[in-house]
Amino acid sequence: MGKDSTSLVTGVTFVATLGGLLFGYDTAVISGAVSSIDANFIDPQHLSETARSSLSGWTVSSALFGCIIGAVVAGWVSKALGRKGGLLVAAALFLLSAGGSAYPEFGLGPIGGMGPLALTPFILYRILCGVGVGIASMLSPLYIAEIAPSQIRGRLVSFNQLSIVLGMLLVYFVNWWIASQGDEAWIHSTGWRLMLVSEALPAVLFLGLLTLVPDTPRWYVMKGRVESARTLLERLVGAEEAHTTLKEIEASLVVPEHPSGGSLFAFGSLVIVAGILLSAFQQFVGINAVLYYAPLMFQNLGASTDSALWQTVIVGLANVIFTVVAIATVDRLGRKPLLIIGGVVMGIAMVTLGFQFQANAVGTGPLVAAVVYIAGFALSWGPVTWVLLAEMFPNSIKSRAMALAVAAQWIANLFVSWTFKILIGNSTLNALFNHGFPYWMYGLMSFLAAAFVFLYVPETKQRTLEEIQNLWVRPGATTPAAVKQPAAG
Repeated sequence: MGKDSTSLVTGVTFVATLGGLLFGYDTAVISGAVSSIDANFIDPQHLSETARSSLSGWTVSSALFGCIIGAVVAGWVSKALGRKGGLLVAAALFLLSAGGSAYPEFGLGPIGGMGPLALTPFILYRILCGVGVGIASMLSPLYIAEIAPSQIRGRLVSFNQLSIVLGMLLVYFVNWWIASQGDEAWIHSTGWRLMLVSEALPAVLFLGLLTLVPDTPRWYVMKGRVESARTLLERLVGAEEAHTTLKEIEASLVVPEHPSGGSLFAFGSLVIVAGILLSAFQQFVGINAVLYYAPLMFQNLGASTDSALWQTVIVGLANVIFTVVAIATVDRLGRKPLLIIGGVVMGIAMVTLGFQFQANAVGTGPLVAAVVYIAGFALSWGPVTWVLLAEMFPNSIKSRAMALAVAAQWIANLFVSWTFKILIGNSTLNALFNHGFPYWMYGLMSFLAAAFVFLYVPETKQRTLEEIQNLWVRPGATTPAAVKQPAAG
Protein backbone atom coordinates (compact mmCIF):
# COMPACT_ATOMS: atom_id res chain seq x y z
CA MET A 1 0.00 0.00 0.00
CA GLY A 2 1.23 3.47 -0.90
CA LYS A 3 1.31 6.40 1.45
CA ASP A 4 -1.86 7.94 0.02
CA SER A 5 -3.80 4.67 0.18
CA THR A 6 -2.61 3.99 3.74
CA SER A 7 -3.76 7.41 4.93
CA LEU A 8 -7.11 7.00 3.13
CA VAL A 9 -7.78 3.55 4.60
CA THR A 10 -6.71 4.76 8.05
CA GLY A 11 -8.90 7.84 7.84
CA VAL A 12 -12.09 6.14 6.73
CA THR A 13 -11.55 3.31 9.22
CA PHE A 14 -11.25 5.85 12.04
CA VAL A 15 -14.46 7.59 11.01
CA ALA A 16 -16.37 4.31 10.66
CA THR A 17 -15.17 3.09 14.05
CA LEU A 18 -16.78 6.12 15.70
CA GLY A 19 -20.00 4.27 14.94
CA GLY A 20 -18.61 1.41 17.03
CA LEU A 21 -17.60 3.81 19.80
CA LEU A 22 -21.16 5.17 19.95
CA PHE A 23 -22.48 1.61 19.86
CA GLY A 24 -20.44 0.77 22.97
CA TYR A 25 -21.06 4.14 24.65
CA ASP A 26 -24.81 3.90 24.29
CA THR A 27 -25.21 0.28 25.32
CA ALA A 28 -23.12 0.81 28.48
CA VAL A 29 -24.21 4.33 29.52
CA ILE A 30 -27.41 2.89 30.94
CA SER A 31 -25.43 0.90 33.55
CA GLY A 32 -24.76 4.06 35.57
CA ALA A 33 -28.38 5.20 35.42
CA VAL A 34 -30.21 1.97 36.31
CA SER A 35 -30.75 2.77 39.99
CA SER A 36 -31.92 6.31 39.19
CA ILE A 37 -34.34 5.10 36.53
CA ASP A 38 -35.75 2.61 39.05
CA ALA A 39 -36.03 5.31 41.75
CA ASN A 40 -37.69 7.90 39.50
CA PHE A 41 -39.90 5.86 37.20
CA ILE A 42 -40.47 2.35 38.56
CA ASP A 43 -40.35 2.25 42.38
CA PRO A 44 -43.17 4.84 42.73
CA GLN A 45 -45.50 2.40 40.96
CA HIS A 46 -45.29 -0.09 43.89
CA LEU A 47 -45.35 -3.19 41.68
CA SER A 48 -44.89 -6.82 42.69
CA GLU A 49 -41.37 -8.27 42.68
CA THR A 50 -41.75 -10.00 39.31
CA ALA A 51 -43.58 -7.08 37.67
CA ARG A 52 -41.01 -4.60 38.96
CA SER A 53 -38.07 -6.70 37.76
CA SER A 54 -39.72 -7.22 34.39
CA LEU A 55 -40.48 -3.51 33.89
CA SER A 56 -36.97 -2.54 35.00
CA GLY A 57 -35.47 -5.12 32.67
CA TRP A 58 -37.60 -3.88 29.76
CA THR A 59 -36.67 -0.25 30.46
CA VAL A 60 -32.94 -0.98 30.54
CA SER A 61 -33.09 -3.25 27.49
CA SER A 62 -35.66 -1.27 25.47
CA ALA A 63 -32.87 0.16 23.32
CA LEU A 64 -32.20 -3.40 22.21
CA PHE A 65 -35.69 -3.57 20.70
CA GLY A 66 -34.68 -0.53 18.64
CA CYS A 67 -31.46 -2.32 17.72
CA ILE A 68 -33.51 -5.15 16.20
CA ILE A 69 -35.47 -2.62 14.12
CA GLY A 70 -32.24 -0.86 13.12
CA ALA A 71 -30.58 -4.09 12.07
CA VAL A 72 -33.63 -5.16 10.04
CA VAL A 73 -33.78 -1.85 8.10
CA ALA A 74 -29.99 -1.51 7.81
CA GLY A 75 -29.87 -3.74 4.74
CA TRP A 76 -32.42 -1.58 2.92
CA VAL A 77 -30.79 1.65 4.13
CA SER A 78 -27.33 0.48 3.01
CA LYS A 79 -28.69 -0.26 -0.49
CA ALA A 80 -30.79 2.87 -0.87
CA LEU A 81 -28.55 5.46 0.80
CA GLY A 82 -25.20 3.69 0.76
CA ARG A 83 -22.98 2.53 3.61
CA LYS A 84 -22.03 6.14 4.35
CA GLY A 85 -25.63 7.37 4.09
CA GLY A 86 -26.80 4.74 6.54
CA LEU A 87 -24.12 5.77 9.03
CA LEU A 88 -25.27 9.40 8.70
CA VAL A 89 -28.79 8.31 9.65
CA ALA A 90 -27.39 6.43 12.66
CA ALA A 91 -25.38 9.47 13.79
CA ALA A 92 -28.49 11.68 13.65
CA LEU A 93 -30.44 9.17 15.74
CA PHE A 94 -27.63 9.03 18.33
CA LEU A 95 -27.77 12.80 18.68
CA LEU A 96 -31.56 13.02 18.92
CA SER A 97 -31.87 10.25 21.48
CA ALA A 98 -29.06 11.54 23.69
CA GLY A 99 -31.02 14.67 24.50
CA GLY A 100 -34.41 12.96 24.52
CA SER A 101 -33.55 10.14 26.90
CA ALA A 102 -31.82 12.55 29.29
CA TYR A 103 -34.82 14.89 29.34
CA PRO A 104 -37.84 12.77 28.33
CA GLU A 105 -40.23 15.31 29.83
CA PHE A 106 -39.15 17.98 27.33
CA GLY A 107 -42.22 19.34 25.53
CA LEU A 108 -44.54 17.22 27.64
CA GLY A 109 -44.24 18.58 31.18
CA PRO A 110 -41.86 20.02 33.77
CA ILE A 111 -38.40 18.44 33.84
CA GLY A 112 -38.35 16.11 36.83
CA GLY A 113 -42.01 16.75 37.55
CA MET A 114 -43.77 13.97 35.62
CA GLY A 115 -42.66 11.02 37.72
CA PRO A 116 -43.52 7.60 36.25
CA LEU A 117 -45.40 9.26 33.36
CA ALA A 118 -42.00 10.15 31.87
CA LEU A 119 -41.13 6.47 31.55
CA THR A 120 -42.96 6.04 28.23
CA PRO A 121 -41.16 8.88 26.36
CA PHE A 122 -37.89 7.74 27.96
CA ILE A 123 -38.35 4.25 26.51
CA LEU A 124 -39.30 5.68 23.11
CA TYR A 125 -36.10 7.75 22.97
CA ARG A 126 -34.07 4.72 24.03
CA ILE A 127 -35.66 2.70 21.23
CA LEU A 128 -34.73 5.47 18.76
CA CYS A 129 -31.16 5.29 19.95
CA GLY A 130 -31.30 1.54 19.56
CA VAL A 131 -32.33 1.95 15.92
CA GLY A 132 -29.14 4.01 15.45
CA VAL A 133 -27.06 1.34 17.20
CA GLY A 134 -28.63 -1.42 15.10
CA ILE A 135 -27.81 0.41 11.86
CA ALA A 136 -24.27 1.29 12.95
CA SER A 137 -23.60 -2.22 14.28
CA MET A 138 -24.06 -3.58 10.77
CA LEU A 139 -22.75 -0.75 8.62
CA SER A 140 -19.56 0.21 10.49
CA PRO A 141 -17.87 -3.22 10.07
CA LEU A 142 -19.39 -3.63 6.59
CA TYR A 143 -18.02 -0.24 5.50
CA ILE A 144 -14.54 -1.10 6.79
CA ALA A 145 -14.57 -4.59 5.24
CA GLU A 146 -15.50 -3.16 1.83
CA ILE A 147 -12.73 -0.54 2.00
CA ALA A 148 -9.91 -2.57 3.55
CA PRO A 149 -7.31 -4.62 1.59
CA SER A 150 -7.74 -8.37 2.25
CA GLN A 151 -4.36 -8.81 4.00
CA ILE A 152 -5.32 -6.42 6.82
CA ARG A 153 -9.12 -6.62 6.68
CA GLY A 154 -9.47 -8.69 9.85
CA ARG A 155 -7.31 -6.26 11.80
CA LEU A 156 -9.17 -3.18 10.55
CA VAL A 157 -12.64 -4.62 11.15
CA SER A 158 -11.46 -5.61 14.64
CA PHE A 159 -10.72 -1.94 15.29
CA ASN A 160 -14.49 -1.46 15.20
CA GLN A 161 -14.81 -3.84 18.15
CA LEU A 162 -11.96 -2.00 19.89
CA SER A 163 -13.95 1.19 19.46
CA ILE A 164 -17.01 -0.50 20.93
CA VAL A 165 -15.14 -1.53 24.08
CA LEU A 166 -13.37 1.83 24.26
CA GLY A 167 -16.80 3.46 24.14
CA MET A 168 -17.88 1.24 27.03
CA LEU A 169 -14.74 2.00 29.01
CA LEU A 170 -15.07 5.71 28.31
CA VAL A 171 -18.64 5.84 29.55
CA TYR A 172 -17.72 3.84 32.68
CA PHE A 173 -15.28 6.63 33.53
CA VAL A 174 -17.81 9.31 32.56
CA ASN A 175 -20.49 7.70 34.74
CA TRP A 176 -18.08 7.33 37.65
CA TRP A 177 -16.94 10.97 37.36
CA ILE A 178 -20.51 12.29 37.17
CA ALA A 179 -21.58 10.12 40.11
CA SER A 180 -18.70 11.51 42.17
CA GLN A 181 -20.02 15.06 41.80
CA GLY A 182 -22.86 14.65 44.28
CA ASP A 183 -24.70 12.39 46.70
CA GLU A 184 -27.26 9.74 45.82
CA ALA A 185 -30.15 12.21 45.81
CA TRP A 186 -28.28 14.45 43.31
CA ILE A 187 -27.53 11.46 41.08
CA HIS A 188 -31.22 10.50 41.09
CA SER A 189 -32.31 14.04 40.23
CA THR A 190 -29.56 15.31 37.91
CA GLY A 191 -26.55 13.00 37.56
CA TRP A 192 -28.28 10.27 35.54
CA ARG A 193 -29.45 12.89 33.02
CA LEU A 194 -25.89 14.13 32.51
CA MET A 195 -24.72 10.56 31.96
CA LEU A 196 -27.22 10.05 29.13
CA VAL A 197 -26.82 13.47 27.46
CA SER A 198 -23.02 13.09 27.39
CA GLU A 199 -23.47 10.86 24.32
CA ALA A 200 -24.27 13.97 22.27
CA LEU A 201 -20.58 14.96 22.09
CA PRO A 202 -19.26 11.88 20.21
CA ALA A 203 -22.46 11.85 18.13
CA VAL A 204 -21.77 15.38 16.82
CA LEU A 205 -18.16 14.39 16.01
CA PHE A 206 -19.32 11.28 14.14
CA LEU A 207 -21.92 13.21 12.16
CA GLY A 208 -19.42 15.87 11.12
CA LEU A 209 -16.61 13.53 10.06
CA LEU A 210 -18.93 11.30 8.01
CA THR A 211 -19.51 14.17 5.59
CA LEU A 212 -15.80 14.02 4.66
CA VAL A 213 -15.45 10.35 3.63
CA PRO A 214 -16.47 8.45 0.43
CA ASP A 215 -18.77 5.45 0.18
CA THR A 216 -17.36 1.99 -0.68
CA PRO A 217 -16.29 0.71 -4.12
CA ARG A 218 -18.73 -2.18 -3.93
CA TRP A 219 -21.70 0.10 -3.29
CA TYR A 220 -20.66 2.35 -6.16
CA VAL A 221 -20.63 -0.69 -8.46
CA MET A 222 -24.03 -1.79 -7.18
CA LYS A 223 -25.41 1.61 -8.17
CA GLY A 224 -23.75 1.59 -11.58
CA ARG A 225 -21.21 4.24 -10.62
CA VAL A 226 -18.31 2.25 -12.00
CA GLU A 227 -16.01 5.24 -12.57
CA SER A 228 -16.45 6.37 -8.95
CA ALA A 229 -15.56 2.84 -7.85
CA ARG A 230 -12.53 2.75 -10.17
CA THR A 231 -11.24 6.10 -8.93
CA LEU A 232 -11.57 5.09 -5.29
CA LEU A 233 -9.99 1.66 -5.88
CA GLU A 234 -7.03 3.27 -7.62
CA ARG A 235 -6.48 5.37 -4.50
CA LEU A 236 -6.83 2.29 -2.28
CA VAL A 237 -4.82 -0.38 -4.14
CA GLY A 238 -3.24 1.24 -7.22
CA ALA A 239 -4.32 1.32 -10.86
CA GLU A 240 -3.30 -2.22 -11.84
CA GLU A 241 -4.91 -3.99 -8.91
CA ALA A 242 -7.94 -1.68 -9.13
CA HIS A 243 -8.76 -3.03 -12.60
CA THR A 244 -8.68 -6.65 -11.37
CA THR A 245 -10.63 -5.90 -8.19
CA LEU A 246 -13.30 -4.03 -10.14
CA LYS A 247 -13.85 -7.03 -12.43
CA GLU A 248 -14.07 -9.34 -9.40
CA ILE A 249 -16.64 -7.08 -7.74
CA GLU A 250 -18.78 -6.96 -10.88
CA ALA A 251 -18.65 -10.75 -11.25
CA SER A 252 -19.44 -11.34 -7.57
CA LEU A 253 -22.67 -9.38 -7.81
CA VAL A 254 -24.18 -12.04 -10.04
CA VAL A 255 -26.30 -14.54 -8.10
CA PRO A 256 -26.31 -18.22 -9.15
CA GLU A 257 -29.77 -19.62 -9.77
CA HIS A 258 -31.49 -21.53 -6.98
CA PRO A 259 -34.34 -24.04 -7.44
CA SER A 260 -36.54 -22.15 -4.97
CA GLY A 261 -36.02 -18.88 -6.78
CA GLY A 262 -35.04 -17.26 -3.49
CA SER A 263 -31.77 -15.47 -4.14
CA LEU A 264 -30.98 -15.08 -0.42
CA PHE A 265 -30.30 -18.84 -0.39
CA ALA A 266 -28.54 -18.88 -3.75
CA PHE A 267 -25.35 -20.07 -2.03
CA GLY A 268 -27.18 -22.59 0.13
CA SER A 269 -28.63 -22.33 3.62
CA LEU A 270 -25.42 -23.05 5.54
CA VAL A 271 -23.95 -19.56 5.13
CA ILE A 272 -27.21 -17.97 6.36
CA VAL A 273 -27.64 -20.36 9.29
CA ALA A 274 -23.96 -20.01 10.24
CA GLY A 275 -24.24 -16.22 10.29
CA ILE A 276 -27.40 -16.29 12.42
CA LEU A 277 -25.93 -18.78 14.92
CA LEU A 278 -22.65 -16.86 15.18
CA SER A 279 -24.66 -13.78 16.09
CA ALA A 280 -26.91 -15.62 18.54
CA PHE A 281 -24.05 -17.39 20.33
CA GLN A 282 -22.19 -14.09 20.70
CA GLN A 283 -25.06 -13.01 22.97
CA PHE A 284 -26.05 -16.34 24.56
CA VAL A 285 -22.61 -16.51 26.19
CA GLY A 286 -23.93 -13.70 28.43
CA ILE A 287 -21.58 -10.87 27.58
CA ASN A 288 -24.09 -8.06 27.82
CA ALA A 289 -25.61 -9.39 31.03
CA VAL A 290 -22.11 -8.84 32.44
CA LEU A 291 -21.41 -5.49 30.75
CA TYR A 292 -24.84 -3.90 31.31
CA TYR A 293 -25.16 -5.09 34.89
CA ALA A 294 -21.52 -5.21 36.03
CA PRO A 295 -22.08 -2.79 38.95
CA LEU A 296 -25.12 -4.82 40.09
CA MET A 297 -23.11 -8.06 39.81
CA PHE A 298 -20.39 -6.77 42.14
CA GLN A 299 -22.94 -5.23 44.52
CA ASN A 300 -24.61 -8.65 44.79
CA LEU A 301 -21.25 -9.92 46.01
CA GLY A 302 -21.23 -7.30 48.77
CA ALA A 303 -19.24 -4.47 47.16
CA SER A 304 -20.16 -0.85 47.89
CA THR A 305 -21.49 1.34 45.07
CA ASP A 306 -18.13 3.11 44.64
CA SER A 307 -16.18 -0.16 44.76
CA ALA A 308 -18.60 -1.78 42.29
CA LEU A 309 -18.09 1.07 39.81
CA TRP A 310 -14.29 0.75 40.10
CA GLN A 311 -14.44 -3.00 39.61
CA THR A 312 -16.59 -2.31 36.53
CA VAL A 313 -13.82 -0.04 35.22
CA ILE A 314 -11.32 -2.91 35.72
CA VAL A 315 -13.59 -5.18 33.67
CA GLY A 316 -13.73 -2.47 30.99
CA LEU A 317 -9.93 -2.19 30.92
CA ALA A 318 -9.61 -5.96 30.46
CA ASN A 319 -12.06 -5.72 27.58
CA VAL A 320 -9.89 -3.13 25.84
CA ILE A 321 -6.55 -4.87 26.47
CA PHE A 322 -7.63 -8.26 25.14
CA THR A 323 -9.42 -6.71 22.16
CA VAL A 324 -6.00 -5.30 21.23
CA VAL A 325 -4.64 -8.87 21.49
CA ALA A 326 -7.33 -10.00 19.05
CA ILE A 327 -6.42 -7.22 16.61
CA ALA A 328 -2.80 -8.36 16.69
CA THR A 329 -3.63 -12.03 16.09
CA VAL A 330 -6.82 -12.30 14.00
CA ASP A 331 -5.02 -12.06 10.63
CA ARG A 332 -2.18 -14.31 11.80
CA LEU A 333 -3.87 -17.07 13.82
CA GLY A 334 -7.17 -16.91 11.97
CA ARG A 335 -10.80 -16.49 12.95
CA LYS A 336 -11.68 -20.08 13.82
CA PRO A 337 -8.96 -20.85 16.41
CA LEU A 338 -9.66 -17.63 18.30
CA LEU A 339 -13.39 -18.36 18.52
CA ILE A 340 -12.81 -21.89 19.81
CA ILE A 341 -10.22 -20.81 22.41
CA GLY A 342 -12.43 -17.93 23.54
CA GLY A 343 -15.47 -20.15 23.95
CA VAL A 344 -13.61 -22.61 26.18
CA VAL A 345 -12.06 -19.84 28.31
CA MET A 346 -15.45 -18.13 28.77
CA GLY A 347 -17.11 -21.41 29.67
CA ILE A 348 -14.59 -22.20 32.41
CA ALA A 349 -14.73 -18.63 33.80
CA MET A 350 -18.54 -18.48 33.88
CA VAL A 351 -18.94 -21.86 35.60
CA THR A 352 -16.33 -20.74 38.15
CA LEU A 353 -18.17 -17.44 38.72
CA GLY A 354 -21.44 -19.29 39.26
CA PHE A 355 -19.87 -21.45 41.97
CA GLN A 356 -18.36 -18.37 43.62
CA PHE A 357 -21.78 -16.73 43.79
CA GLN A 358 -23.31 -19.87 45.28
CA ALA A 359 -20.52 -20.01 47.86
CA ASN A 360 -21.05 -16.29 48.60
CA ALA A 361 -17.37 -15.66 47.85
CA VAL A 362 -15.98 -12.20 48.50
CA GLY A 363 -12.69 -10.55 47.63
CA THR A 364 -10.74 -10.83 44.41
CA GLY A 365 -11.91 -14.30 43.32
CA PRO A 366 -15.13 -13.20 41.56
CA LEU A 367 -13.34 -10.22 40.03
CA VAL A 368 -10.62 -12.50 38.62
CA ALA A 369 -13.25 -14.85 37.15
CA ALA A 370 -15.09 -11.90 35.58
CA VAL A 371 -11.85 -10.52 34.11
CA VAL A 372 -10.88 -13.94 32.69
CA TYR A 373 -14.34 -14.21 31.12
CA ILE A 374 -14.07 -10.74 29.59
CA ALA A 375 -10.56 -11.58 28.34
CA GLY A 376 -11.89 -14.72 26.64
CA PHE A 377 -14.69 -12.78 24.97
CA ALA A 378 -12.55 -9.80 23.97
CA LEU A 379 -9.89 -11.86 22.18
CA SER A 380 -12.48 -13.92 20.32
CA TRP A 381 -16.25 -13.61 20.13
CA GLY A 382 -16.26 -9.83 20.56
CA PRO A 383 -14.23 -8.73 17.52
CA VAL A 384 -14.01 -11.95 15.48
CA THR A 385 -17.78 -12.40 15.15
CA TRP A 386 -18.01 -8.96 13.53
CA VAL A 387 -15.06 -9.77 11.25
CA LEU A 388 -16.78 -12.92 10.03
CA LEU A 389 -20.18 -11.28 9.61
CA ALA A 390 -18.61 -8.50 7.54
CA GLU A 391 -16.72 -10.87 5.23
CA MET A 392 -18.46 -14.26 5.13
CA PHE A 393 -21.51 -13.40 3.02
CA PRO A 394 -21.18 -13.25 -0.79
CA ASN A 395 -21.40 -9.71 -2.19
CA SER A 396 -24.68 -10.28 -4.01
CA ILE A 397 -26.56 -11.19 -0.82
CA LYS A 398 -24.38 -9.38 1.73
CA SER A 399 -26.73 -6.55 2.73
CA ARG A 400 -29.75 -8.78 3.30
CA ALA A 401 -27.85 -11.68 4.86
CA MET A 402 -25.86 -9.49 7.21
CA ALA A 403 -28.99 -7.53 8.20
CA LEU A 404 -30.70 -10.83 9.07
CA ALA A 405 -27.74 -12.05 11.11
CA VAL A 406 -27.32 -8.76 12.98
CA ALA A 407 -31.08 -8.63 13.70
CA ALA A 408 -30.79 -12.13 15.18
CA GLN A 409 -27.93 -10.88 17.33
CA TRP A 410 -29.99 -8.05 18.77
CA ILE A 411 -32.97 -10.34 19.37
CA ALA A 412 -30.67 -12.64 21.35
CA ASN A 413 -29.19 -9.62 23.14
CA LEU A 414 -32.67 -8.40 24.13
CA PHE A 415 -33.63 -11.86 25.36
CA VAL A 416 -30.47 -12.28 27.47
CA SER A 417 -30.54 -8.75 28.93
CA TRP A 418 -34.22 -8.84 29.81
CA THR A 419 -34.23 -12.33 31.30
CA PHE A 420 -31.04 -11.70 33.29
CA LYS A 421 -32.76 -9.02 35.39
CA ILE A 422 -35.66 -11.40 36.04
CA LEU A 423 -33.38 -14.35 36.90
CA ILE A 424 -31.06 -12.33 39.10
CA GLY A 425 -34.03 -10.80 40.97
CA ASN A 426 -35.93 -14.06 41.54
CA SER A 427 -35.96 -14.82 45.27
CA THR A 428 -36.55 -18.56 44.77
CA LEU A 429 -33.53 -18.98 42.47
CA ASN A 430 -31.42 -16.78 44.72
CA ALA A 431 -32.33 -18.90 47.75
CA LEU A 432 -31.03 -21.95 45.89
CA PHE A 433 -28.08 -20.49 43.97
CA ASN A 434 -27.35 -17.05 45.52
CA HIS A 435 -27.39 -15.21 42.14
CA GLY A 436 -25.18 -17.88 40.51
CA PHE A 437 -27.73 -19.62 38.25
CA PRO A 438 -27.48 -17.33 35.16
CA TYR A 439 -23.69 -17.62 35.05
CA TRP A 440 -23.86 -21.42 34.81
CA MET A 441 -26.23 -21.07 31.85
CA TYR A 442 -23.82 -18.69 30.11
CA GLY A 443 -20.95 -21.09 30.75
CA LEU A 444 -22.85 -23.91 29.03
CA MET A 445 -23.62 -21.63 26.06
CA SER A 446 -19.92 -20.75 25.78
CA PHE A 447 -18.92 -24.40 25.43
CA LEU A 448 -21.67 -24.95 22.84
CA ALA A 449 -20.47 -21.90 20.90
CA ALA A 450 -16.95 -23.32 20.67
CA ALA A 451 -18.30 -26.67 19.45
CA PHE A 452 -20.45 -24.96 16.80
CA VAL A 453 -17.46 -23.08 15.36
CA PHE A 454 -15.31 -26.25 15.34
CA LEU A 455 -17.94 -28.16 13.36
CA TYR A 456 -19.49 -25.63 10.98
CA VAL A 457 -17.54 -22.38 10.51
CA PRO A 458 -14.85 -22.21 7.76
CA GLU A 459 -11.62 -20.19 8.00
CA THR A 460 -11.63 -16.95 5.98
CA LYS A 461 -8.31 -15.30 6.81
CA GLN A 462 -6.16 -13.91 3.97
CA ARG A 463 -8.95 -14.33 1.39
CA THR A 464 -10.50 -11.53 -0.65
CA LEU A 465 -14.24 -10.97 -0.20
CA GLU A 466 -14.74 -12.39 -3.67
CA GLU A 467 -12.70 -15.53 -2.84
CA ILE A 468 -14.73 -16.13 0.32
CA GLN A 469 -17.82 -16.35 -1.88
CA ASN A 470 -16.41 -19.57 -3.39
CA LEU A 471 -16.51 -21.24 0.04
CA TRP A 472 -20.30 -21.24 -0.15
CA VAL A 473 -20.98 -22.00 -3.85
CA ARG A 474 -23.07 -25.15 -4.06
CA PRO A 475 -21.80 -27.99 -6.26
CA GLY A 476 -23.58 -27.87 -9.61
CA ALA A 477 -24.82 -24.29 -9.18
CA THR A 478 -25.39 -22.35 -12.40
CA THR A 479 -22.31 -20.36 -13.33
CA PRO A 480 -22.53 -16.56 -13.08
CA ALA A 481 -22.10 -16.18 -16.82
CA ALA A 482 -25.32 -18.10 -17.42
CA VAL A 483 -27.61 -15.93 -15.32
CA LYS A 484 -28.60 -12.33 -15.39
CA GLN A 485 -27.47 -9.92 -12.71
CA PRO A 486 -30.24 -9.08 -10.23
CA ALA A 487 -30.61 -6.03 -8.05
CA ALA A 488 -27.65 -6.02 -5.69
CA GLY A 489 -28.26 -7.13 -2.14
